[in-house]
Parts: sequence; C-alpha cells; structure tokens
Amino acid sequence: MNSIASHLSQMRRSFAAVFVMLAMFGLTNAAVAQTEIDITGGRVDPLPIAISPFLAGGGAEESAATISAVITNDLGRSGYFAPLDPATFIEKIASFDQTPDFASWKQIQSKALVTGQAFDDGGKMRVEFRLWDVNTGQQLAAQQFTTSPKNDRRIGHMIADIIYKQLTGIDGYFDTRIVFVTEEGPKDKRIKKLAIMDQDGFNIRALTDGKDLVLTPRFSPSTNEITYMSFGNAEPRVYLMNIDTKQREIVGQFPNMSFAPRFSPDGQRVIMSLQDGANANIFELDLRSRNLRQLTNEPSINTAPSYSPDGSQITFESDRGGTQQVYVMSADGSNQNRISFGNGRYSTPVWSPDGQWIAFTKQSSGKFAIGVMKPDGSGERILTEGYHNEGPTWAPNSRVLMFFRDTQGESGGPQLWSVDITGYNEQRVPVEGFGSDPAWSPKLN
Repeated sequence: MNSIASHLSQMRRSFAAVFVMLAMFGLTNAAVAQTEIDITGGRVDPLPIAISPFLAGGGAEESAATISAVITNDLGRSGYFAPLDPATFIEKIASFDQTPDFASWKQIQSKALVTGQAFDDGGKMRVEFRLWDVNTGQQLAAQQFTTSPKNDRRIGHMIADIIYKQLTGIDGYFDTRIVFVTEEGPKDKRIKKLAIMDQDGFNIRALTDGKDLVLTPRFSPSTNEITYMSFGNAEPRVYLMNIDTKQREIVGQFPNMSFAPRFSPDGQRVIMSLQDGANANIFELDLRSRNLRQLTNEPSINTAPSYSPDGSQITFESDRGGTQQVYVMSADGSNQNRISFGNGRYSTPVWSPDGQWIAFTKQSSGKFAIGVMKPDGSGERILTEGYHNEGPTWAPNSRVLMFFRDTQGESGGPQLWSVDITGYNEQRVPVEGFGSDPAWSPKLN
C-alpha cells in the first residue's frame, strides 16, 4: 500500500464475522488500491499514528498540550487508531515548517504523523496542524484555526474529526455533545438533573436544578435546543429547552401525561406519547401551527417514537401483541408493521442517522442487550449485553452507539458506555458519578 488514507465502502455483517471493505486513496482522492479485511467479531487492527506534541508560542503552552491530548484521546478511543507513546519518538519536531524525517517515524512503525502548533496572539489563539502519510511522505491534510484559548478542547476535537475522515473516509463524531441525566445521592433518593457535556465526558454543565424528576432528553437538529420529560407538581409534561439560556416551555397542554419526546429531522415537529387511561398513543405536534396529529390508535402502550433521517417513517415500540416489540410506520401513521421477531422484549428503538439501522434494547433470559437491525427487521445483531443495558443513542456518523448500564447493589447505579457498530470497541465514558438516558447531538460545526 502506498497510502494509509482509506474509506469504508462496504460492510457485510453477521453474528460470526464482519467484513469491512476499505478503498485506499491518496491526497487527490484517487483510488490506488483496495483490500478486504475479514474481521471476526468486529475486531479491527488499529492504525499506528504518531501525534507529535504541538509546539507553542506566546504563552499557549497549556492549550498546545491540551489539543495534543484531546486528539490522542479521541483517535485512541475510536478503536481505529493506536496513538504511539511520545517516549518512543526518535525525531523531536522543532519547527512546524520543517519536513519530518519520515525514516525516523517508519522506524517506530508509525503509519501516519500529526504535527501542529498553537500561538496566543493578543488574546486570540492560532492553531495549525498537518497530517502526513509516513510511507509516502505526502501531506494528507492541513488546516488553520483562529479562536479563543478557551476553545482549545473543541479545536482538538475538530482536528481529530478531520484526521478521522481523511484516514477512514467516514465523517468524524468528536466535535459533538451529549445531553444526559446525571444522578447523585442514595439509591432510593436519587437527585436527577439534566446535564450536557462534550462527547468525551469533559465540560459537564447542569441544565436543571434537580427539583423535578427529568427523563429522556433529546437534541434538536440545530443542537441548541432539547426536548425532554419532566415530573413537576402537575402531570408529567414534555418540555423544550434552549441549552444556552436554559429557557423552557411546555409542549402543549394535554389532559394527561405526555412523555418520550423526539424532534423531527427538520426540527419543526415533536413526536411523543400521550396517556389515555391505561393506554398511550403516539402524536405529532407541529411547533409552528401547534396542530396535533394522532398517529397510532391502539388499546396498548405505544411509545418511544423515532423518525427515519428523511422523515418519511417512524419506528416505535408497542405491546399491542402482548409484549414490547419494535414497529415501523409511515410518517402519517399508516402501514404499521412489526419488525422484531426474536425471543424477548424489544424497546427504545432509534433510527441511525444514515438510515441503515435501527438500534434497540432487548430483554431476554434476564439480560438486557443493545442491538441493531435493519429497518425491515432483518440482520438483527447484538452488540453488547449484561445485567441492565438500555437507551441507545447514535453518534452522527452512525458508527458508534452510547447507552447506559446499571450496576447492582446499594452502591450501584447507571453509567454511560459506548460501543462500536461492530460490537467490538466497548468502553465506559469517563464521567464521574452516575448518568443515564444519553442523547448524542449532531455535529457542531
């Protein structure tokens, strides 16, 4: 292979093996080679990559170190890259303008190299980076950013996204945020607050004060608004909140409980469940006209609706057949069809941003699993299972899922985890304390 830049062109998945087609391309994006990798159980050999410590000037040493660390952490956690230990580096980059000694980087088995610098210039920070193919000596990517020094972590995420896209052909997911429910206190008296953080667990900020119970937060496509359910003094209601101002409003005045909200792909509608006695059905509210449209009408619990990316279909869960199962219907409520037929109960379905998969929670034989299936119900595959896993949410590139996993005992509680679509790269999101109900934002930039 003359180039390490690659893109994911095809994936054939089964329970026993996953096949990933990687089409190699150079700086001009011309395909130079193609290889098929047989990945048993989703295992990928990560690409060795060297992130040279970013150079600094004008007092930007701390930001330069932060940016290097963020890039290293993002790429390493993705499972596709193996950042090399800087202690093994033979060449010490002394100038951003110098051409690296690629022989030195080949000697430590690096396939790609990242160099960069950060300068503080009158309160503004200028950051530059370059991505190199060590085998060919080609520069694969280069970009400059000017921003406030307080944005150093975000700049690191943005650079990691560029590197990820250049070397895999898949959009990155690092410059994103997670809204979730943070939990604290004794297990029988948990205080639950809405909170928001960067996808790597940093910059956590509370959005509510914990006086009211909150559940199921979901992002709008614009990334600056969320919808969620809150238990106040009256009936539980669905709310909208601006995450910058924390201003909120109730979504409609309904006689009974409203819950499980989610935005439409265009952000102009909210779909949710409304209680009707012992039953619940799915309704869609137009946020502009405030017109309410009923989509299901069954004597059962119909909830957890999620739109397809193009807005033409909706997946949801219903116990109309006796147990919780996943269904798909047209956006107007017609053509309601069950798509889950495995052993067990299925819930919390959510459509992937690329439209190819529906993720779900499955309860069977005393275990909770996170899995995916195609929109017609075929290709079901379990990614992870355990004592209590629930609530999957998709990264915007449809390659990673986040969910929460509860632990047993008096000191136990929910924690946030992520897993790759292959089911291989599973790891805990480093958040102090307990967290549940995560929702992934679209890309910020």
